[in-house]
Amino acid sequence: MTIGQLDGEIRSELGTLPRTLAEVVGRHMVMAGRLLDEDPERAYEHAIYARRKASRIGVVREAAGIAAYTVGKWQEALSDLRAARRMTGRNNFLPVIADAERGLGRPERALEITRDPAAKDLDIEDRIELRIVAAGARHDLGEHQAALVELQVPELKERRARPWVARLFYAYADALLTLNRNEDAREYFARASAVDREGVTDADERLAMLEGVEIVDIDEDIMWTDAEESGNEAEPPASAGAAVSEVRADATDAEEASTASAPVAEGAPAEEGDTAADSEAVDTGAVRQEPADDDAPDASMASGGSDAPAGETEGDEERSKRS
Repeated sequence: MTIGQLDGEIRSELGTLPRTLAEVVGRHMVMAGRLLDEDPERAYEHAIYARRKASRIGVVREAAGIAAYTVGKWQEALSDLRAARRMTGRNNFLPVIADAERGLGRPERALEITRDPAAKDLDIEDRIELRIVAAGARHDLGEHQAALVELQVPELKERRARPWVARLFYAYADALLTLNRNEDAREYFARASAVDREGVTDADERLAMLEGVEIVDIDEDIMWTDAEESGNEAEPPASAGAAVSEVRADATDAEEASTASAPVAEGAPAEEGDTAADSEAVDTGAVRQEPADDDAPDASMASGGSDAPAGETEGDEERSKRS
C-alpha cells in the first residue's frame, strides 16, 4: 500500500507536502478509499487521520467529507466538502452537499443547492445524482408530484447499463409508486433491474413485492416463487437471461416445458414408471430416488435362470425332495 496507488491528480496535490508526510497521508487516503464500501467506519477513521495531518489540502478535505457523509455525520461532511470546494474549485460533490442538507432536515436548502448555476457544467452522472437529490427533497416536503417532475429528464430514455441509469430509473419508479401509479412503477423497477449490473439498487426486491412473489437465492442463481406459496418448491426460470418482466411463469406450462426438453439417450428405451417429474428432477439437478429393493429384478432372472416367480420355484424343489 503506497501513495502510488492514488490517482495522479491526487498525488500532485499531495506533492505540496513534505515527502514523508505526503507518503503517510497518501497511505491513509488509499485505505479510506478501499474500505469506504465494506467498512465505512474504518474508512472514516483513516480519512480523519489524513485530515488532521493535511487539513489544507483540498483532496484530503474531500476524502474526509465523503467518508463523514457515508457514516451519516452530515454537519462534518458539509464542513469538509465546502472547504474542499473552495480549495479545489471543483463542483462534482454538489450532490453530496445537497443530500447532507437533507440529512440535517433542511430540504429547502438542499433544493437551493441543486439549482446552483455550477450544476450545468457537471458530468452527466453528477447531474443525474443532483436531480435524484432534488426529488428526494421534494418528497421530504410532501411534494410528490413535483418530485416526479424533477426526474423527468431526457436520460429516462437511456438503455445502457450504467449505475447512474439504474439509480435514475429506480428513483423514478419510487416516485411513481408514491403516486399509486403501480403499473408504471413496475415498468421502471424492471428497467432499473435490467441495467443494474453492479447492484447499486434493490430493484429486484421492489419488483418482486409488486409482483407478489419473493426471491429465493440458490447458489448463484435466483428463483422467483409465489409469496403465498413459499413453502412449496418453486419452478426455476427457463434460463438465467430471462427478461425481468417475465418473472412469473405458469406452473403447468413450466412443468410441461421441462419434460419436453429432457434429453433421451438414442436407442435407450424409457423404463416403465418413469414420469415427467423424474425427467424434471434430472434436468434441475435434484437427486433421483432409486427404486425400492422389493422392486429390484430377481437374482435368478439377472443370471439368465427361470422366469418363474420365486415362490413357485421353491415349491417345485420341495416336491422333488419328497418324491
